[in-house]
Amino acid sequence: QVQLVESGGGLVQAGDSLRLSCAASGRTIVSYAMGWFRQAPGKEREFVAAINRSGGSTVYADSVKGRFTISRDNAKNTVYLQMNSLKPEDTAVYYCAISPYGGTPINIKVYDSWGQGTQVTVSS
Repeated sequence: QVQLVESGGGLVQAGDSLRLSCAASGRTIVSYAMGWFRQAPGKEREFVAAINRSGGSTVYADSVKGRFTISRDNAKNTVYLQMNSLKPEDTAVYYCAISPYGGTPINIKVYDSWGQGTQVTVSS
């Protein structure tokens, strides 16, 4: 059983940057795709970014493309989400998740373990 713990969230102003981290324990993530999702109040959880096992392939939601960067350090069993040029509409709880499937899955249903989330609030 893998445990995922997100950190790095906070309250920032529009245009600022944040770096989220997701530390895994109980299972090495080297064999798994990893993803970031977010959920705003009253909305469904949505895909943000995904990275394949090696870190050589990434995919992003259109809403964050060019502003967010997902990366991973398999030696540290950690995945990151660098968020630049933050906007108020990025306000949400951000979750990392692990998928046993290959590639860069964007379908929430193929992720089988989730962290508790970290709050990101962007003021205008």
